[in-house]
Amino acid sequence: MTPRSESSGSHPKKTAGEKIPEQPTAAQQKSAAKKTAVPKQAAKKAAAKKAASAQSPAKKTTAAKTTAAKKAVAKKADPAKATAAKATAKKVTAKQTAAKKTAAKKATAKKTTATKAAAKKTTATKAAAARTTAAGTPAKKAAAKKAPAKTATAKKAPAKTAGAKTAGARKAAAKKTAPAQVVPPEMEVAVSPAVDAVDRERLLGGTHHDPHSVLGAHPVPGGVAFRAFRPYALSVTVVAGELRAELHDDGQGFFSGLLPLREVPAYRLLVEYEGTLLDTEDAYRFLPTLGDLDLHLIGEGRHEELWTALGAHPMTHEGVTGTRFSVWAPNAQGVRVAGTFNFWDGTGHVMRSLGSSGVWELFLPDIGEGELYKFEITRPDGSKTLRADPLARRTEVPPATSSVITSSRYEWGDAEWLDRRAQTPAHEAPFSVYEVHLASWRPGLTYRQLADQLPGYVKNLGFTHVELMPVAEHPFGGSWGYQVTGFYAPTARLGTPDDFRHLVDSLHRAGIGVLMDWVPAHFPRDDWALAEFDGRPLYEHADPLRAAHPDWGTLEFDFGRREVRNFLVSNALYWCEEFHIDGLRVDAVASMLYLDYSREAGQWTPNEHGGRENLDAVAFLQEMNATVYRKVPGVVTIAEESTAWDGVTRATHHEGPSGFGGLGFGLKWNMGWMHDSLQYMSHEPVHRKYHHHEMTFSMVYAYSENYVLPISHDEVVHGKRSLVSKMPGDWWQQRAGHRAYLGFMWAHPGKQLLFMGQEFAQGAEWSEAHGPDWWLLDPGYGAEPDHRGVRDLVRDLNTVYRATPALWRLDTDPAGFEWVVGDAADDNVLAFLRLDPEGTPILAVSNFAPVARQDYRLGVPEDVPAWHEAVNTDAARYGGSDITNPDPVKPEAQPWHGRPASIRLTLPPLSTVWLRPA
Repeated sequence: MTPRSESSGSHPKKTAGEKIPEQPTAAQQKSAAKKTAVPKQAAKKAAAKKAASAQSPAKKTTAAKTTAAKKAVAKKADPAKATAAKATAKKVTAKQTAAKKTAAKKATAKKTTATKAAAKKTTATKAAAARTTAAGTPAKKAAAKKAPAKTATAKKAPAKTAGAKTAGARKAAAKKTAPAQVVPPEMEVAVSPAVDAVDRERLLGGTHHDPHSVLGAHPVPGGVAFRAFRPYALSVTVVAGELRAELHDDGQGFFSGLLPLREVPAYRLLVEYEGTLLDTEDAYRFLPTLGDLDLHLIGEGRHEELWTALGAHPMTHEGVTGTRFSVWAPNAQGVRVAGTFNFWDGTGHVMRSLGSSGVWELFLPDIGEGELYKFEITRPDGSKTLRADPLARRTEVPPATSSVITSSRYEWGDAEWLDRRAQTPAHEAPFSVYEVHLASWRPGLTYRQLADQLPGYVKNLGFTHVELMPVAEHPFGGSWGYQVTGFYAPTARLGTPDDFRHLVDSLHRAGIGVLMDWVPAHFPRDDWALAEFDGRPLYEHADPLRAAHPDWGTLEFDFGRREVRNFLVSNALYWCEEFHIDGLRVDAVASMLYLDYSREAGQWTPNEHGGRENLDAVAFLQEMNATVYRKVPGVVTIAEESTAWDGVTRATHHEGPSGFGGLGFGLKWNMGWMHDSLQYMSHEPVHRKYHHHEMTFSMVYAYSENYVLPISHDEVVHGKRSLVSKMPGDWWQQRAGHRAYLGFMWAHPGKQLLFMGQEFAQGAEWSEAHGPDWWLLDPGYGAEPDHRGVRDLVRDLNTVYRATPALWRLDTDPAGFEWVVGDAADDNVLAFLRLDPEGTPILAVSNFAPVARQDYRLGVPEDVPAWHEAVNTDAARYGGSDITNPDPVKPEAQPWHGRPASIRLTLPPLSTVWLRPA
């Protein structure tokens, strides 16, 4: 629509030299007429204006409009006719020719009798309302000569005429209307309803903190003042029951009027734009949608369901449907909402500040789901910035950056799963994880298409959980989701939030838990997102040295600010409660814990005790873990933490040797095991005896934390090569080493995590651009059996693992592990027992040499009568040489390795063999 140009005078239908006359009451008509000054520029029209100042509210009525008013005495005026009449009136200006005026006067005279008849039938109240103008001017212009342009009741349609009535008609109309009294005598001294200059300037400039105190309807001396701020509108009419009153156009989008009412009625607004008539509620008539408790909890940083208070929420408020917008921006001078519903011009949608909470709020009626929006923030320096909603629950598809109004209607079907998951702690249950980058697992699939394929694939391979690389919205796909801008929104690349719920639900119904990577350590610097959100550091630390993350060019959260901690703690709960996520793998914990992380001397400041620990981050992680475990039974939190920080998985209320309470995580990634074991496997077998300790050292600290053994995406990108490609030797040896390593990993104390593509020995590094090389499993490909064999092994490892409590029941208890032989470096052999709480063992033996070893003797418990193979990674069906121990192996009474009995095995080359009691 085209904005209407501003009038050079005080009224859009007057010239610069003309003043707007105010409609006097019957008692003031004579004196007001005497006081009215006739501008020199309008001297030729002085007589007409003087007569107009003494006219009744029905003056300037055209013949057609007078007839309509007569018919409306017993019936409410037709809105269409009123609109037409108003449109006709707009065409008549103060500068019309004398000929038109004369014609109008004659027409008026002919209808005088009809007008009198209609006036007799009008009640005293309606007459007074008709006499009182609906438009007002500033108090300083109380004596100005503005002609009434509105009607006070529906039975007297708005009427304007090019000429004046006869003197007799004016006197008759005044005589009929004068006795009516709508407001009490003490309210007869009216005030100007127009927005004053200061408020007008602040509203136009986007710096008003309380627009509701100015706009809307407010009781004032003389009645109720109505004020509307509707940029580009041609007119605004108040509709309250049978009342229809067009407000005065004060210019620059402001409209006002004073109606002789005792109290504010229920009303709507008819807003006319060029070619459009909008019938809507007034956004500025509503009370705040947030209560004192919400604001108190936000201020305290303890609102555990922050997503229900901030953001955009479709709702019904005071019986009206619309959307509540709210945002935390304590440094802003003003905040407005811009979106598709106002053509991205937020000028007329000014939010109010809710006190010291720093929260801004606005309820917009008739706005619903699917609309795009952002917050237009006026910074402390007066500049403006357009920002996506930090708590948006849905976003546009990147690279577009707008937030989207949404609400969920999803009906979950996973109640049985949720009940079952809380029965056993994660560290005492089978826990093998398939890590997935959703956007590239099968490129091009949506959430719902993934729901048709991913659960079946993961269930077939026997994994207990999937871990999804960050699904929160992020602008750059190459970040794999680890630079988040929409912390409360699943990425729109793959579908809607309810589509993502459907995927999680489908995995649960297939018996598969869902973990999600969560990134509270840092966020990108995009100028439409969180960076200096309201013009000053808000989510990031105020100290630039503390704010800048040295490795990724991002900003670190200010964990010492309670509102920021609240934003993140609530976010952790949000994913668990709204999307039924079963666990959060927290990214980059080490970078949060240390002030000197990746910083040189002089680039960081010690804490209050002179140490390098980030005490604010410690407090945040403790609060997050304690809150999640308290609020969501059965959920597990997992730390990606690569240092020797004491007590990552210790309870927060238990103090350790370092003086800190535990961080409270359920599990921790064992980055040391991953690094050491992959380093060992990368050596040529002939050199492995010099690095034997790299495979045994993990057992020195295995029970200091509750561990996950991760072969994640980080280990198969950026030149690190895929897992099978890390193995030395020819293609057969690489696959054999790959299989042997997986067998060792699944038997080692701790939970397992394997990144997609490694389950079938993909040779190439992973790329988010094309995902796993699924073509390797095409039966038409010559080497397909090699890759299918590795995948079959993973399936069997998971199957035996889940059925064998000795492999997971005492993962965090030293009683669940015993070395058989850990020092056979020259042989490249490792052997150990895993035990369940009842003492039932499983024996795992790994031979990392490329030669078979016949009759290899191992000490075993004497109370096991026989052992048989449960898994042999060298089996032919996996692509091995098929050197096995097909018959049960019985122990001999010969002591060995400090045990009273022993067995003799054939160890295949580059293999791991599991044996369990027969």
